[in-house]
Amino acid sequence: MGFGNMKNMMKQAQKMQAEMARVQKELEDKEVEATSGGGVVRVVVSGKLELKQLEIDQDAIDPEDKEILEDMILGAVNEGMRKAQEMAASEMQKVTGGLNLPGM
Repeated sequence: MGFGNMKNMMKQAQKMQAEMARVQKELEDKEVEATSGGGVVRVVVSGKLELKQLEIDQDAIDPEDKEILEDMILGAVNEGMRKAQEMAASEMQKVTGGLNLPGM
């Protein structure tokens, strides 16, 4: 491999690294929404996998049925996290072009 070829590869790697940093920054502002219980529980999760919002319909709050509400919350949060991870992976896939890079 010649020096020119190596220099070109390094430029491409730096460009990809900058693009990945840009996408990661953009993901901080993106959000996904998930619900459970037919919309009784709604969550919003950021691209950084942070729970940003949790809404519970007043009708779902029954002290006698606490476990069902807890299950609905867990279901909505887990679905929101899954959607946020898929969104982040999709955005990174666009940058890396399908390269299998560790930690991405």
